[in-house]
Amino acid sequence: MSSRQKYIFEISKHAFIYAIPKKKFHFTYFFFKNAVILRMRKTTYIIIFAAILVFMTACGSNPTDKLPREDALKVLDAKIKKDNDNAALYYERAIILIGLGKEKQQSQYFRDAISDLEKATNIDDTKAEYYTALGDAHFSIGNVGDSYSALQQALKLDANNFEACLKMGEIAFYSKDYDRAMESLSKVTEQDKNNQTALFMKGFIYKETGDTANAVYYFRHLNELYPDYEPAYEELGMLYAQHRNKLGLEYLTTALSLEPKNINVLYGLAMLYQDAEEADKATEYYVKILEIDPNYKYAWFNRGWMEMVLYEDYNAAIDFFNKAIECDPQYAEAYYNRGLTYQTIGNKAKATADFDKARQLGYEENND
Repeated sequence: MSSRQKYIFEISKHAFIYAIPKKKFHFTYFFFKNAVILRMRKTTYIIIFAAILVFMTACGSNPTDKLPREDALKVLDAKIKKDNDNAALYYERAIILIGLGKEKQQSQYFRDAISDLEKATNIDDTKAEYYTALGDAHFSIGNVGDSYSALQQALKLDANNFEACLKMGEIAFYSKDYDRAMESLSKVTEQDKNNQTALFMKGFIYKETGDTANAVYYFRHLNELYPDYEPAYEELGMLYAQHRNKLGLEYLTTALSLEPKNINVLYGLAMLYQDAEEADKATEYYVKILEIDPNYKYAWFNRGWMEMVLYEDYNAAIDFFNKAIECDPQYAEAYYNRGLTYQTIGNKAKATADFDKARQLGYEENND
């Protein structure tokens, strides 16, 4: 690739995963936001992973189960006023609060749930499910250490606790402690060999540790078990796309049919066509991305790159690099590539200014 052919390959995956109901428990949704994987110029990868909002909800035969959550809270508030030493009531209210936290995406509900669960465990410290829920509530607001401690206590009380094992695997996965994650996830699949969350995380761990064959095996296995499970198609598409394998197009197209507004998939498809120098097709996908998110800087950047390198329309390239910089004034690569464009059309003053700005922002030419 020439010094002019610089682009960023950005994949910020958003995997929305749910676990299969097990016995009397129901898992609520498990939301990953594992952003950002960047390929800067050639082979520099930066991986930033954040897991948010993971919680499980126990399902029993309590009268409040069939009530709207707010009404159920009022019922439980009244019960707790009359019987404030009942651990089961605090636990039940905490589960509802966790559900509200998920629904409304407000951290105060999780904090209130933690308060209730601490009261429950102070009254009765023999219930593994109390500590499992406490671990969930802590993890939902990013208290990874407290979540881990609570789940360890749950496993001390019940070494084969399915929910605690899964949660421990998720925490280790989030922390990139892959050996510990695999240990916990294996316990989960021993009890439920087709658990969707555990299988996906195993596949992702294999991908992150460079074991592509096993990663492909797990993601394909998920395709067989759950034909409508988009994240597995997405991961397979990205894996094959990295090796310029035509199967990447097939899997990403399937993923897009399941989730038409998935920016990561749209971006992956755009990059496949861009790498193949099919600029018109790539542009179609970049346009779709920008309709969904007008501030998606990488789409503007790559449109600028294509105008500069493939179309040689330098004024259009400058316009697109300008858009990328508007989205992120600290976007060093956009300044540098705009500088290259100015240099190509003979505007040395603007080219020098952009090169200087890019270097101030940390751009290093020798990494290209």
